[in-house]
Amino acid sequence: MSLKSFVRELMEMRDAIGSMSRRRVEGKHSKSHKQSHIAPEQALVPFDSSQQGQWANIPPELLLDIVRRVEENETSWPARAVVLFCASVCRSWREVTKEIVRTPEQCGRLTFPISLKQPGPRESPIQCFIRRDRATSTYHLCFGLVPSEDGSDKLLLAARKIRRAMCTDFAISLAANDFSRASDTYVGKLRSNFLGTKFTIYDSQPPCDIAMQPTSGMSRRFHSKQVSPRVPACNYRIGFISYELNVLRTRGPRRMNCTMDYIPVSSIEEGGTAPTPTSFPQTFDEQFSSLPGSKGKEPVIYSNSPIPSPSPVSTPGSLDRLVLKNKAPRWHEQLQCWCLNFKGRVTVASVKNFQLVAAVEPFHNVPLADQEKVILQFGKIGKDIFTMDYCYPLSAFQAFAICLSSFDTKPACE
Repeated sequence: MSLKSFVRELMEMRDAIGSMSRRRVEGKHSKSHKQSHIAPEQALVPFDSSQQGQWANIPPELLLDIVRRVEENETSWPARAVVLFCASVCRSWREVTKEIVRTPEQCGRLTFPISLKQPGPRESPIQCFIRRDRATSTYHLCFGLVPSEDGSDKLLLAARKIRRAMCTDFAISLAANDFSRASDTYVGKLRSNFLGTKFTIYDSQPPCDIAMQPTSGMSRRFHSKQVSPRVPACNYRIGFISYELNVLRTRGPRRMNCTMDYIPVSSIEEGGTAPTPTSFPQTFDEQFSSLPGSKGKEPVIYSNSPIPSPSPVSTPGSLDRLVLKNKAPRWHEQLQCWCLNFKGRVTVASVKNFQLVAAVEPFHNVPLADQEKVILQFGKIGKDIFTMDYCYPLSAFQAFAICLSSFDTKPACE
């Protein structure tokens, strides 16, 4: 049973209950017209719950499990109307719905598209896989342990590799066939340098609760009315990835570092927090209306360059940014290769496989257990199939962008 049919049955049940209640009220009013005396108001007699259908007396725990199982079978995001219908059945259903629509950090689930921009759970990671299509240079991030046999996997994000003269771009979208910046499905991009050793992660919206100020020296200018109203105003830099050069051409795994500009290192500690957006920007004009100095008919600036923030609280240089490094593998004498414990999630040896942990300094006073915790792991399980598991404080979008950097050619690092 799909979530839509499940909700449709609820609506029919609610309509039936409503019509029976209306008939009872109408019958009561018709009787009052025939009588000359005035009777005191009486509350309606509670309707027998046995007549409300098969979903009326379900325990909340079982109901929550049913809704979760139905949602897992869906291959697309649930519509807002569907969720509202579930929440409007009764009070118990409303409480169950609240459990479903919480952030991934709280419930460990990806319910809405905005969940892809929110940090993952702190305890158990969210397990996904990436399917690579060499013919179209596209990469699909899907939810689940491994691909299903019938191909009915829930698409989370998609990316297309675009080669340019001096760099390579990975455009990231919510749709599998629309990577245009003019589309409302565009969520960001990953850009590499000429050698494929340094990558910059750009988001289509500014970090949560951070006011961004466009800088001068942009590539071109245009008026907001001359473009689609859904075009993001800027690409906001949120992270930087670097791979160490292998000058001596020695054998060994790649060495990488990821700097997350707006995630503090304290987020990996107990009680620490990371930016958690609650919604996507609505329109192009609304996104720029909140920027200081922006007026109705003044030119709007288009930019692909990093955007610094003047606020001392949100400036990357003013806080201890979270830096991730790949976990050092160990050399296996019998297998004659470098090995990492992926806990069964990676089955094929590849130079692309990695695990990322926090790179902290002694003065950060981060417990050893938090330092050794794997925040993101990525590895190969078959031809053009890779697993991606991530947890707090990274989001699915940030983790996907980091994994995409592993697909680019790096002759200077190997």
